[in-house]
Amino acid sequence: MIRKITAADADFIYSLYMHPEVNPWLLYEMMDEKSFRSIFDDLLARNIIYIFSAAGNDVGMFKLIREEHRNAHQAYLGGVAVHPAFAGKGYGRQMMEEAIALGKTWRLKRIELSTASINGAAIALYKKMGFEQEGVLRKFTYLKAENKFLDEIMMSYLYE
Repeated sequence: MIRKITAADADFIYSLYMHPEVNPWLLYEMMDEKSFRSIFDDLLARNIIYIFSAAGNDVGMFKLIREEHRNAHQAYLGGVAVHPAFAGKGYGRQMMEEAIALGKTWRLKRIELSTASINGAAIALYKKMGFEQEGVLRKFTYLKAENKFLDEIMMSYLYE
């Protein structure tokens, strides 16, 4: 089941973004909760983050951001994460199915995403869900803690 985040979800969202196994694949550098609060408040105000729950537990999250005007037929999928405590149980696939189904209710023609070229688990999941690689953004993401750049793979899902 997916639902939009609420103010009560701040701790869960923080725990995902700052989990050491998840953080390298997401947008923000490691930071304390107080520093993250303004980011959370912005995400909450933008109304773009969904929490995926299963078996009574909050398991993961994703952002689905609809484009506008001539690109209103597409959305960007980002911030996709499953808490490591729930990894390997099929929840990533279930969450992706729900994200794709949500896009269908919006009558999208396309969902696009990017993922680190070294994130093999994410790439495999996205391919399994029907996403196809469209290109590579070289040295796109900078990991400050590791002082290195990562290439990002652009992928898309096309509705029939």
